[in-house]
Amino acid sequence: MKALISVDMEGISGIVHSSETNPERYDYQRGRELMTAEVNAVIAGVLDAEPTADVLVADAHGTFRNLLPERLHRRARLVRGKPRALNMLAGLDEETDAALFVGYHVRAGEGPGVLAHTMNGEILDVRVAGRSLGETGLNTAMAGHLGVPVVLLSGDDAACAEMADLVPAVVTVPVKEALGAAAAVTLHPEEARDRLRRAAADAVTRRTEIPPLALTGPLDVEVDLAGPHTIDLATLIPGVARAAGARTVAFTAPDYGTAYRLILLLAQLATIRPA
Repeated sequence: MKALISVDMEGISGIVHSSETNPERYDYQRGRELMTAEVNAVIAGVLDAEPTADVLVADAHGTFRNLLPERLHRRARLVRGKPRALNMLAGLDEETDAALFVGYHVRAGEGPGVLAHTMNGEILDVRVAGRSLGETGLNTAMAGHLGVPVVLLSGDDAACAEMADLVPAVVTVPVKEALGAAAAVTLHPEEARDRLRRAAADAVTRRTEIPPLALTGPLDVEVDLAGPHTIDLATLIPGVARAAGARTVAFTAPDYGTAYRLILLLAQLATIRPA
């Protein structure tokens, strides 16, 4: 059995502020430790259910260099660094039996949700076939494109509700209740880890009961961008055009895999500042 665990940081228990998720801020080291301990609990749960499982962990926050390799469960292999294929899902393929999302957050514009955003502060919204999707939805659909079910998601209550709306059968673990963008009622980290370990074992055991999220093409995609310069850059991509509204670009993709890669490219372009 092969499992991919994609680990973000904003949805980790105890974390509520960017000072805990930003490498340039004073509390980041503490955030890294909380993140590593939480994913270790999920790895342990996967192995409780499938002792011989091949477990791959994709560091999926910011620089993709947050997890502490020397403290990671020794049975897991770690994907870190960027750029890389499939971004937050690096290592996912058709041979993967289950994907698990740890420390995820709600999409931009939703909430209350702790540190809510979509990819970066420059992406205001992404709509695929008319449906607004954040990182959770975009990544769940990419896994589904490869035939892989996402069986577990942890984060705040808003992130869990977003995931349950996409895949009702999924196992969710709310490790905190969002009070706002930088405030929450959070579980004790050890309690969160205990719940995650049990939930991961349950989710992996029930993986055949949880369907992949499949979006079949062709797909119309709209992306709302904060920066006018990003729209100028985006229209240099063949097939991408300005759409209704000053901040929107649109394209039609033949399948979801193509749509996902173009969305990732637009997110990358959004980080380029005008010369």
